[in-house]
Amino acid sequence: MTVIIENETGRTFGFDHEALIRSVVEACLDEERCPYEAEVSVLLTDDPSIREINRENRMIDRATDVLSFPMIAFESPADIDKTEEDPDNFSPESGELLLGDIVISLDKVREQAGLYGHSEKRELAFLVAHSMYHLMGYDHPEHGGMEEADGKKCEMEEKQEAVLKKLGITRES
Repeated sequence: MTVIIENETGRTFGFDHEALIRSVVEACLDEERCPYEAEVSVLLTDDPSIREINRENRMIDRATDVLSFPMIAFESPADIDKTEEDPDNFSPESGELLLGDIVISLDKVREQAGLYGHSEKRELAFLVAHSMYHLMGYDHPEHGGMEEADGKKCEMEEKQEAVLKKLGITRES
């Protein structure tokens, strides 16, 4: 597994953020029973930079917490078995499955950790898990939230929470 992490802010944490990111990426792939080694790029940035990326790629002129840029168009979420049908889904150098890119605003990590009353470690782990599920073809329900119309948690949210729980990353951690 290759996780390319670039921190363009230079900001540090009171924990090993690179090890955390790698463990969340790996846990998500394990949860989906991905049979391949995979490659994911993670850019850690600030609000002005993620705002620019959001404006350029989604025509939304505001900062956001996380952006996901999947390399594979899954027919159904995490239908990883069908990825081998297209050799472009794999790196010619390493043979790894090219899942895509994650961009996270560290300004939002700090802000949202305070807003939701948990640690920056938990917020960063949540955003990585959230984005990983987008890279594997999952999405939010039609109405745009993380709950189905009937108020139940969506499948994507349940999977994120399961991964974080397995890693021992709770709102209290």
